[in-house]
Amino acid sequence: MDWNGTWETIVNFFRSNGWKIFAFFATLILGIVVVKLLVNVTRRVLNKTKMEKIAVQFLVGVIKVLLYLILVLILLSIAGVQITGIITALSAALLAVGMALENNIANLANGIVIVSTKMFKKGDYISVDGVEGSIININFLFTTLITPDNKKITIPNSAIVNNSVTNVSANSTRRVDFTFAVAYESDTELVKKIVIDVMRSDGRVYEDDTHTLFCKLKTLNSSSIDFFANCWCDKEDYWDVYYYIIENVYNEFKKYGVSIPYNQVEVRNRTDKVVMPFNEKPLQARVIKKRNKKEIFDLETADFAEIIKHRRKNKKQKNLEIKTKTDETKVTVKVHQDDKNLTDESNEK
Repeated sequence: MDWNGTWETIVNFFRSNGWKIFAFFATLILGIVVVKLLVNVTRRVLNKTKMEKIAVQFLVGVIKVLLYLILVLILLSIAGVQITGIITALSAALLAVGMALENNIANLANGIVIVSTKMFKKGDYISVDGVEGSIININFLFTTLITPDNKKITIPNSAIVNNSVTNVSANSTRRVDFTFAVAYESDTELVKKIVIDVMRSDGRVYEDDTHTLFCKLKTLNSSSIDFFANCWCDKEDYWDVYYYIIENVYNEFKKYGVSIPYNQVEVRNRTDKVVMPFNEKPLQARVIKKRNKKEIFDLETADFAEIIKHRRKNKKQKNLEIKTKTDETKVTVKVHQDDKNLTDESNEK
């Protein structure tokens, strides 16, 4: 193999195309920075409008893709590639991909429908297709929810548009429903009074002409009579009101002798001694896990003051690390020198 000829070819290539290569990489780096800054500015401008946050996020995503597409076309033009042929090939490829990704395109169209119709906004708690949670994000294809136990669920936009969606956060108030089962011998008027008084005692519960307190006998069951009750509160107080009323109604029932019926079961008394083995070792001492806090810095969402502050912080941290390493090196050298001196003194003795 002619290595000299190969080397000459490489050298001649870089001599004749050096400026193009430099322009290519300079445009790439500068283009990425410009795209991120433009996306940042666009997001801030749209956030100042009355547009929904989900719609802002969706539009920013579209603009981001278009800007990166323009950047790719510019880079190809600098590289000497004919853009006309690329656009033709890209159109054919998009047609083929569109036929292959029919469901994803449907999700994209439904994502536009979700944003344009304002079905919900970020932070709303919805229930759809058997799952429920708070909305944290919507993109081209999927809507992301966070459940109350901190699970992340991703739902295709088509599943949202083609199913019934329950948005419990759409209005400022919510109705809290209860069902209380008591024994047949219970005083019905006393039961209704207890429930109404407990609901009235909570200041978070509405009591006016529009939101009345309600408690009526609803069902005659085989072993109990059931009372249906409800009241109204602000949506953010729903669970606090629910648990307060449940706990206090139960306490008032015991106070006034209102019994709750139980199903009959057969009970047998065991005469043998039950032996339950156990481990006598005490519980281990609690050791708190050390968690490193990862600071996430996004050039697209951060403002200019945060960018400058972030750069200064990184510079200060690097200087501190360099100083720490230098001090550690000095200590290590000193320890080695002291050990050497002690060894020399021992040998002299």
